[in-house]
Amino acid sequence: MADTGKKKLLEKYCYDGSRHFSIKDAATDETSLCKDKAEALEQMQKNDAKMDELQAKLYAAKKEGVIFLFQAMDAAGKDGTIRSVLTCLSPHGVHEAAFKAPSSEDLAHDFLWRVEQQVPAKGEIAIFNRSHYEDVLIGKVKELYRQQAHADRIDEDTIIEDRYKDIRHYEQYLYHNSIRTVKIFLHVSKDEQALRFLSRIEEPEKNWKFSPGDWQERGYWDAYQKAFEDAINATAAKEAPWYVVPADHKWYMRYIVSEILCDTLKDMNPRYPEVTKERLGEFDKLRGSIERELPKDKLEKFRSRENKESGEEKAGKDKKGKKEKKDKD
Repeated sequence: MADTGKKKLLEKYCYDGSRHFSIKDAATDETSLCKDKAEALEQMQKNDAKMDELQAKLYAAKKEGVIFLFQAMDAAGKDGTIRSVLTCLSPHGVHEAAFKAPSSEDLAHDFLWRVEQQVPAKGEIAIFNRSHYEDVLIGKVKELYRQQAHADRIDEDTIIEDRYKDIRHYEQYLYHNSIRTVKIFLHVSKDEQALRFLSRIEEPEKNWKFSPGDWQERGYWDAYQKAFEDAINATAAKEAPWYVVPADHKWYMRYIVSEILCDTLKDMNPRYPEVTKERLGEFDKLRGSIERELPKDKLEKFRSRENKESGEEKAGKDKKGKKEKKDKD
C-alpha cells in the first residue's frame, strides 16, 4: 500500500477538531487495516527502518521536535506498546516521561509546570506515558482540584473547562515554537480490561502489574469514558490531533501506533543539514592531509570498500524506487 493510501486510511482514527468523537461508537476490536499478526509484524519492521532513518535526520537538522503522548484506561497496553514500537529509535534525542500522581512540588506550581520540563528540544522526540491530560481525566472524575490549594478567585465549577482551554493554547504555543504534539488514546473495551486483569492475577510473571486499586478504579469506568470523550472533543486540533486506536487486539494496536508515528515523522520531512561550499572546500584540504598520513594499502582497501558500499546502496535505492512506483500504479 502506498504511503498516501495508508495516510488516508489512518484518518478513520484521527480527530483534529473537524468532527465529533463519540466514544461509544468508536470500535475497540476492529482490525480493518491489517489482515493478521504476521502482516502487522512485517509492516512494523519496515516502519522501524524508516523511523530510524527519519529520527537520525530529525536529530541532525534540529529544526523541529515532537511529543508522542499516550493515554488509556488501565491495562490497555501503554507500556508494552511504547516498548515494542519505539525500540527502533536511538537513545540519542529520545526520552520517555512517565507522569504518575503529582508530587507536593508539582502541586505547588501550575498544572502544566511538570510537563513543560519534559518538552523535547528541536531535533528530539519525547514519549509521554500519561501527561497533562491526567488533570482533566482523573482530576475531573475524582474532582481532585477541590482538594488542591488555589486562589480564592478561582471558580471550581469552571476549572475543567479552563484547563481544556489552557491545554489547547499550550499545544498551539508548542506548535508555533516548532514542537508538534501527537496524542494517542488506546481504546480498550471493559470486557478486555477484565480479561487482562485476570491474566495479571493468574500468571506469576504478571502479578507485579496488578493491584487491588486497579479493580477499584474500574468502578469509575463510565465516568472515565465520558472524561476521555470530553477531553478529546475539547482539545482535538489540526496542530495537535488525537488518534483513537482500537486496543482489544494488541498486535493491531501496536501496528496502528507504528503507522501513526512513522506517518508523523514522514510529514515532518526532516533532512540532513546542507553543507556550504566553504565547508566542502575545507573537506577537500583535510582529505588530502588524511590520505597522505595513511599507508597506501589501507587507503586502497578503504576506497574499494567505499565503492562497493556505494554500489550496493544505489542498487537498493533503485529497487526501492521501482517497488514504490509499482505500489502507486
